Amino acid sequence: VPARKVARGRARLRASGSHGGGGEQGSPGGGAAEGLSRPRAAPWRRRPPGRARTMNSWDAGLVGLLVGTMGVSLLSNALVLLCLLYSADIRRQAPALFTLNLTCGNLLCTVVNMPLTLAGVVAQRQPAGDRLCRLAAFLDTFLATNSMLSMAALSIDRWVAVVFPLSYRAKMRLRDAALMVAYTWLHALAFPAAALALSWLGFHQLYASCTLCSRRPDERLRFAVFTGAFHALSFLLSFVVLCCTYLKVLKVARFHCKRIDVITMQTLVLLVDIHPSVRERCLEEQKRRRQRATKKISTFIGTFLVCFAPYVITRLVELSSVPVGSHWGVLSKCLAYGKAASDPFVYSLLRHQYRKSCREILNRILHRRALRSSGLTGDSHSQNILPVSE
Repeated sequence: VPARKVARGRARLRASGSHGGGGEQGSPGGGAAEGLSRPRAAPWRRRPPGRARTMNSWDAGLVGLLVGTMGVSLLSNALVLLCLLYSADIRRQAPALFTLNLTCGNLLCTVVNMPLTLAGVVAQRQPAGDRLCRLAAFLDTFLATNSMLSMAALSIDRWVAVVFPLSYRAKMRLRDAALMVAYTWLHALAFPAAALALSWLGFHQLYASCTLCSRRPDERLRFAVFTGAFHALSFLLSFVVLCCTYLKVLKVARFHCKRIDVITMQTLVLLVDIHPSVRERCLEEQKRRRQRATKKISTFIGTFLVCFAPYVITRLVELSSVPVGSHWGVLSKCLAYGKAASDPFVYSLLRHQYRKSCREILNRILHRRALRSSGLTGDSHSQNILPVSE
C-alpha cells in the first residue's frame, strides 16, 4: 500500500509539472500574439546588449565635467567672436581668419556634439535617431580634424612672423590665410565623407557619443587601417608641425634674448653709479624674458597633447582588442572636448589686443548704462522742479 501511494504521488507531480511547464511556455500562437501586441521601441531607444548599467559617482562626475566644459566653452568662444566683430584692427590681420575658423568650430561642437554626449552618458544609450547620430558623428570627426589643423596653421603663422619679421606682411596676407583655411576644410572633410560612404559613423557605447565606429566584425581590419590613417594625418601631422614650428620660434626667441642680455649687461657695466634696485630690476626682467617664450610654447604644445593624446591613444588601443573601461573612454572624450574650452584663452583672450577689446566692450556697456541711469534721474529731477512762471 505505501508503495502504491508513493507511485501515485510521483504521477501527480509529473502531471502537475508538465501542466505548469505548458502554462509558462504557452502556445506558439499566444506567444506570437503577445509579441505582436507589444509596441516595439525605437531603434535608438533600445539598450545595448548586456546588463544595463546605472549611474554612479563616476558618471555624475563625468556629467559635471561635461556641463562645466560646455559652459566655459560657450562663454569664452562667444567672447572671442564678439572681440573679432568689434575690433577692426584684429580683423585686418591674417591670424584672425585662423582664429575665426577655430572659434566657429568650437562653438558648433559645443552646441551639437557636447549635448548629445551628455545625453548619452545620462541615458546610457544612443541619445537620438540614427540620422541625427550620423550627422553628429560626421561633425565630430570634421570639427576635431579642423581644430587640429587650425592650430597647425596658427603655429605656421607664428613661425613666419618670428623668423621672417620684415617680410611677414608680404608672405602672410589675408589671401594666403584664406587658402590655408580652405585646405584645412578640404582635409578635414575627406575622412568623415569616406566614413559616411562606408557606413562607419554611429553611436559608440564606449565614449557615449556619436563618432567613428564599425559594428561589423568582417570589416575590423579595414576599419583599423582607416582609423590609423585618420589619426596619423590629423593628430600626428598637426603635432609634428607644432613641434617643428614652435621649436624654431623658441630658438630664434632665445637668440634674440641673448643679444638683448648682452646689451643690457654692457649698459649696466657702463652705468657704474646706477642704483642697486634698478640693476636688480633689469636682471629680473632678463630672467622673465627668457622664461616667457618657453612658457608660451609649452602651453601651446602641452594643451594639444593633454586634450587630444588620451582620446587618440584610447582609439588605437581599442582596435587591438584590449579591454578599455567605459569611464575612461568617456573621460578621454571629455578631455578632447576640453580643447574647445581652452583654445580661447590659449590663442586669443590672453593676448593684448583681445584684452583691450574686452575692456573697450565692457566700458562701452557700462557707459551706456550710466548714461541711461543719469538720463532717467535727470528726467525725474526735471519733473519735480516747478516752472518759474508758476
